[in-house]
Amino acid sequence: MKEEYVDLQVVKNTGNNRFELTVEQHTAFIDYKETDGVIKLIHTESPAELAGKGVATAIIEKTLVYLEENSYTLMPLCPMVFAYIKKHPEWKRIVDLNFNGIENL
Repeated sequence: MKEEYVDLQVVKNTGNNRFELTVEQHTAFIDYKETDGVIKLIHTESPAELAGKGVATAIIEKTLVYLEENSYTLMPLCPMVFAYIKKHPEWKRIVDLNFNGIENL
């Protein structure tokens, strides 16, 4: 994660069912669904104004930390989140064992 994002906080916006990270007055987000301590991360989006600045990576990393710190397990349905975990297999530790595709991480 880029140094300038380290101190930024990810927000769990329960009203919109998304994790949000605001950078330069623009908000990147990951849509989620939550059931019984399991978070399904569905879609990651970063505004065009933030393209190429590493914001999508930052929100994924910060969301994974949030999930772990709050004892959630993860279903990485979003292709970006799935690819991130595949590249950083240490995060498999929070993937729900019932996730169809865990063997591909």
